[in-house]
Amino acid sequence: MAVNKKKRMGIKERYSLLTRGLGWDTTYQPEEKVYPYDKYEGIIIHDWDEWEDPFRLTMDAYWKFQAEKERKLYAVIDSFAQNNGHLGITDARYINAIKIFLTGVSPLEYAAARGFTHVGRHFGGVGARVACQMQAIDELRHVQTQLHSMSHYNKYFDGLHNRGHMHDRVWYLSVPKSFFDDAMTAGPFEFLTAISFSFEYVLTNLLFVPFMSGAAFNGDMATVTFGFSAQSDEARHMTLGLGVIKFMLEQDERNVPIVQHWIDKWFWRGYRFLSLVAMMMDYMLPKRIMSWKEAWEIYFEDAGTSLFEDLGRYGIKLPKFHDIPAKEKDRLSHEVWSIFYNYTHAAAFHTWVPNEDEMQWLDSKYPDTFNKYYRPRYDHWQAEKDAGNRFYNQTLPMLCQTCQIPMGFTEPDDPTTICFRSSEHNGETYHFCSDGCKNIFDHEPEKYVQAWLPVHQIYQGNCGGASVEDVLEWYKLNKSVDNMDYDGSPDQKLWEQWQADRAKAAS
Repeated sequence: MAVNKKKRMGIKERYSLLTRGLGWDTTYQPEEKVYPYDKYEGIIIHDWDEWEDPFRLTMDAYWKFQAEKERKLYAVIDSFAQNNGHLGITDARYINAIKIFLTGVSPLEYAAARGFTHVGRHFGGVGARVACQMQAIDELRHVQTQLHSMSHYNKYFDGLHNRGHMHDRVWYLSVPKSFFDDAMTAGPFEFLTAISFSFEYVLTNLLFVPFMSGAAFNGDMATVTFGFSAQSDEARHMTLGLGVIKFMLEQDERNVPIVQHWIDKWFWRGYRFLSLVAMMMDYMLPKRIMSWKEAWEIYFEDAGTSLFEDLGRYGIKLPKFHDIPAKEKDRLSHEVWSIFYNYTHAAAFHTWVPNEDEMQWLDSKYPDTFNKYYRPRYDHWQAEKDAGNRFYNQTLPMLCQTCQIPMGFTEPDDPTTICFRSSEHNGETYHFCSDGCKNIFDHEPEKYVQAWLPVHQIYQGNCGGASVEDVLEWYKLNKSVDNMDYDGSPDQKLWEQWQADRAKAAS
């Protein structure tokens, strides 16, 4: 008797059932009431069935792939901990980059999970809802694996003890936090443009590729492994980012100017946020893999330009102000490091003056600017420190109303003059670090006048008190332990004791 074997469905069929077969039309409520947010931005969608996910990932395949990655990742994490992997890093100064990543970047993964969960609920198309659901799960996994990978360092080093509390309160962490708060309070299509396209596709390589390479170069295999574990997820996210842009552009030509404005806005917001990464790459990796300037040239000037040439057939142009980072790439990291050197007494990590070998490396990467503008500054600060007068700026800095970074950037064509812009709205004057940030404010002033600026809140008495000590207590930072100069810190003393013990054991 012949057995009737049912033909096994292929990936395309299974994906179609997931993203089309589970959808339904509304009955007792009109569709515009069930999905009100995917229309108010002005984006016109004619056919949601045109939405395609190139990966066509179904739930059963997803859990299988992720489970295999988890097994490999946690095997490395366990091995790193059991073998005292922290002793294999190049220098304890490197841990300060991990402190910024843990408090400034990892919370954004959780914010992304929340954001994609929210916007996924508000798309009328099933394919878009499933894509957002899958990315939300990815982002939740990322924050978990990052916390688990970096938790080992919390056993030995200071400043890693309260990342969630710090992210919500510490002044410089308002920069990444405001980036995601801005995106999550936008509409669903703008959120996808901000996170899936502008950040994930256009800019994320500047964060993950050079920094993860730097982690490997500095002996931090736990961090490297969670980076590699996330790479296949990031590939999907980047593909979704490009896919959603093309989907909107192909649905209706009236979407083009709206999408162009979002690309302009979120390119600049992402670039300003990544100035923290520029500092980490050039100053916080004892062994450096590449400079910020080199990374910008590879991942935006080369790759990004090619991307926008491809999008040109839809009428999309390079982001507004895209030429400014090219002018700033020779000095961005130095300006940001100088800001934090001034204010490290109010931060959850240490700073230091680069040593001679490091300054020679910086000169080799920035031959037109470093020795001319920045080495004299560091020489002066070192002389002051040697004389017992290590400089800490005791005043509170003016912050940019949009990106919330202290006003320490210079004019695009003049590295000796601070860039200062302002706008008036309802009788009040607002200040900006750049034409890009001013342009964003001027388009949506009612949104950005509500920015929670840490300096303003401190002056108003909303951050624990009027003194630095009061604010640090509100931040839950331990004075002279989590902050101040690296030289003389508990982290340095512990590291030097470990090195002495190893040398003694080897002799």
